[in-house]
Amino acid sequence: DGVVTLDAARDGLSLFGVDELGLDKVDRAILDAVCRRFGGGPVGLSTLAVSVSEETETVEDVYEPFLLQAGLLQRTPRGRIATPAAWRHLNLDAPPDPNPGLFS
Repeated sequence: DGVVTLDAARDGLSLFGVDELGLDKVDRAILDAVCRRFGGGPVGLSTLAVSVSEETETVEDVYEPFLLQAGLLQRTPRGRIATPAAWRHLNLDAPPDPNPGLFS
């Protein structure tokens, strides 16, 4: 009848390695690198790109916009940092904030 069920859509996306947030393998590799290899950041764009074997421009133009919009990554003057949502999505415990804010 031409109707795509939620289960069929999930199954189809999972065949392409897309998870429930719409992240693919490279998106998850970027988050994993920021969290695990760089302790949540900050990490510079070129260092991050090398760590996931992607071109700097590809990370910045293709992957980063969605991760920023999804609230999983933040861009700071010192580099990219993982948000609490990124840690949760990867089922990892975020390290305590070494510089808590004034109102924390």
